[in-house]
Amino acid sequence: MEPEHDVQALSDADVHVYEAVAGGAGEHGSVGLDALVHSTGLPAEEVRESLERLIGQRYVRPTDQGFGLGQHTFGVWR
Repeated sequence: MEPEHDVQALSDADVHVYEAVAGGAGEHGSVGLDALVHSTGLPAEEVRESLERLIGQRYVRPTDQGFGLGQHTFGVWR
């Protein structure tokens, strides 16, 4: 069963971590956990938990060097 993608269900921390992944992955293809902790200013455990949620919904994917953007689409509801 496909995970449900609801960007509105993401917490502020999840959005912050996603944006940090997008910024780091855009420059280097992926970004490591330490860089995400540094760039978000969040505790490492909170970043790890957020990454688990984001990976579960395929917004983020694990890579050999850390984390990159996953394949997903954001829909607009009318």
